[in-house]
Amino acid sequence: MADPHPYIAHYDLDSFFVSVEIRNNPALQGKPVLVGGYDRGVVAACSYEARKFGIHSAMPMKKALQLCPQAIVTNHSRDQYSHYSRWVTDIIADRVPAFEKASIDEFYVDLSGMDKYFGVQQFARELRETVIRETGLPMSGGLSTARFISKMATNEAKPNGFLEVEPGNEQAFLWPLGVGKINGVGQQTELQLKNWGIRTIAELAATPIELLLKLLGQHGESLWHKAQGIGSATVHTDWEQKSISHENTFSEDQTDLDFLHRQLVRLTEKTAYELRQEEKLTGCITIKIRYSNFDTVSRQETIPYSALDDNLLAHVTKLFDALREKNRPIRLLGVRFSHLIPFTMQMSLFENQPQKLKLYQAMDALKDRYGSSSLTKATNLPKPRKPKDGTAS
Repeated sequence: MADPHPYIAHYDLDSFFVSVEIRNNPALQGKPVLVGGYDRGVVAACSYEARKFGIHSAMPMKKALQLCPQAIVTNHSRDQYSHYSRWVTDIIADRVPAFEKASIDEFYVDLSGMDKYFGVQQFARELRETVIRETGLPMSGGLSTARFISKMATNEAKPNGFLEVEPGNEQAFLWPLGVGKINGVGQQTELQLKNWGIRTIAELAATPIELLLKLLGQHGESLWHKAQGIGSATVHTDWEQKSISHENTFSEDQTDLDFLHRQLVRLTEKTAYELRQEEKLTGCITIKIRYSNFDTVSRQETIPYSALDDNLLAHVTKLFDALREKNRPIRLLGVRFSHLIPFTMQMSLFENQPQKLKLYQAMDALKDRYGSSSLTKATNLPKPRKPKDGTAS
């Protein structure tokens, strides 16, 4: 008889950005490697050898190099990170019935019911080994009956390992660990719990749920359930189908290329703003054109994951210019971003343009306060018309 338990596997590509750099330059293997910007930049990722010096992601590069002067700073393969992420995604998609891409380097896989046909444990391990063999990238994994336990198992298995928590052994795995190991427990919550004498997950599990509700609200109740080994086994398979889009139908059909490009800027800004509001990155752009006779055409392109207006606008403009039929009147333009993944801190740093990201975040804050149309790029403004006598206006 088949085992009725759900089985959720979690996989994480170890030090993903660093691993891609090492794959493309094996001479970096075993050395303290930092991925990120030079000078005033920050560390987007670091090798395990660099971590021994106290270096971590989001640390200013200048400080990291003070801690480890011999560290090697690189971002040579940055244009290939999205390629390798998609390669791993394709390998998983070809072999499992349901999976979720939780970030550029993290995946959940629902293997429930597969015990009817395969050994779930063996299949989960072989899938990890296939990714490692075909891509040359290290990957850790965990298998259990719940999402959060599988992710914690992966973290315990790093680097480049695999850990299974068998059904019924959830508490035996969880309880010896510190409360800071639980997904969703940040430094502040961990400090609060420790101040209340709750240091291990076992101590958290022994704390009355009513007290945790009083201390931490609904978050406390959620943590209590996790401490008991109770968690969701849901894998969200609609991640690739979700999209954000905007389109504009003009009051008059248009052939003016300057006007059309300004509309593309406006649509891209608006869609990118919503993208960042939802803390997402897009990996696919679609352009839609409807002509005056209602003929409708579209074209899409997969891109390196991004949420920055100028990166996205470059692809939007290129797609539009390739798709548009010259001198044919257009009545509608649309821009859609799809293949969305969470905009994690690491991906924020991966953009490697912290000043530009801060600028967009400041602009977003102003739009939140004064409305989405309160700010726009100068390129989105109509060009001033020259007077007939040729003098400047």
